[in-house]
Amino acid sequence: MLKIALSGCCGRMGHVINDIVSGREGMEIVAGFDINTVQYAGFPIFADPFEFTGECDVIIDFSNAASTERLLDYCEQHGTPVVICTTGHSAAQLDRIRAASAKIAVFRSGNMSLGINLMSELLKKSASVLGDKYDVEIIEKHHNQKLDAPSGTAIMLADAVASALPYKAEYVYDRHERREKRPAHEIGISAIRGGTIVGEHSVLFCGRDEIIEIKHTALSREVFAVGAVDAAEYMATRKQSGMYDMNDVIASR
Repeated sequence: MLKIALSGCCGRMGHVINDIVSGREGMEIVAGFDINTVQYAGFPIFADPFEFTGECDVIIDFSNAASTERLLDYCEQHGTPVVICTTGHSAAQLDRIRAASAKIAVFRSGNMSLGINLMSELLKKSASVLGDKYDVEIIEKHHNQKLDAPSGTAIMLADAVASALPYKAEYVYDRHERREKRPAHEIGISAIRGGTIVGEHSVLFCGRDEIIEIKHTALSREVFAVGAVDAAEYMATRKQSGMYDMNDVIASR
């Protein structure tokens, strides 16, 4: 039986992941970590990971960037692999995640959807073919409760494009104070927040007299939960420290 601890268990994604795990054989959630410790399922919930004295094979983290360091402290002390689905980390927090990967197995992805990760590969191919003849713009839409902007997924997609361009791209998030024509070597990133939008990401390659658009729309949070549980199942068997992502999960199939 695969034993999973769920950080951020009382949030919306925590509830969805609990439903996914409950419907799968051979795995169970043995503990939850959350500042809200109101019981809602058949596992105990702790405000601090170090209050948990049981055993788990892997931790799924869908909490808040501010909780990452404490969770990594716990994982390092217990040698527990971790799947970090939380986004919005600062540069210092990302450094902390990378440092932890020298000691334990750490999975991190800007988006847990299989479709988004496939989209990243398509963007790399597109950028390598279109080169510097097309302007790149990214538009992302999320619900009005999302804390970080732009989304971790938007940055992930921008990174995918930038890695295949023949120039060093500048990410531009705000143009309202810039009174100038659009420089050629930038990637514009725009964030929209409203209603109950689950997640929508569009990448536009704008050339002379044509636009190529690659788009992904998430219709429910379940697509992210399934990816997180699949990643946890994969990471539970990783004995070697290092950084892992969804490409490793896809390659293992």
